Amino acid sequence: MTSSLFPSDGSRVEMVHGALTVPDVRVVRVTDTAVTLSLALDDVDLSTGDGVHLRWPAGLRGRYALHGTVAGVDENRIDVRVAGQPEIEQLRDYVRGGGGESVLLVLPGETERYGRVHDISERSVRALFHGIGFEPGQETRLRVQLAGDVVVEFPATVLRAATIRQQVPVRGPLLTEIVAIFEQDERQAKIIRRYVMRLQLEARRQSRAVESPDPEPMAEIIALR
Repeated sequence: MTSSLFPSDGSRVEMVHGALTVPDVRVVRVTDTAVTLSLALDDVDLSTGDGVHLRWPAGLRGRYALHGTVAGVDENRIDVRVAGQPEIEQLRDYVRGGGGESVLLVLPGETERYGRVHDISERSVRALFHGIGFEPGQETRLRVQLAGDVVVEFPATVLRAATIRQQVPVRGPLLTEIVAIFEQDERQAKIIRRYVMRLQLEARRQSRAVESPDPEPMAEIIALR
């Protein structure tokens, strides 16, 4: 786990164990492979080997979630061993869509990289870039051209990076798919939200047009019979 994605020492998280949800659990210490938590004694009904889920805010319209295993219990403190990276859980008013838009990514001290958006939401973007060199936790800056002259730009953090090799139409160079998350002001959030919802509405209209073709040509055919 990239510890920079986890709340700092003294922050609060939510812990889920089976059907029990414990809010306001204090973070005591964070490393790349484990986190130490402090909670009320009444809530410490855990044993070594138990699985838990940890959640904490990821902006206005999402939250991080990370699975872990209890590695030790000492009175009101528990050590949780974690693996992998936090995932973003979307809330109901969190819209995602788009695809194919141009995106510019800037890493500190490196040249700009151009890529293509796979999908975008108010809080994250998934995109493909040529080459490698991306790591979870990297701080970057993104500039996305949504439509025409509409451009959004914001600092972002790489959440996940997966390297794949182009196979179609022929075997080609290495590509990296990244998921980057960002904190936005409400103005940019509205721009992205309206853009995605407009695309969704247009897709629905096209789908209805295919399912329910224009009745006038059919009426003309019937009249000719």
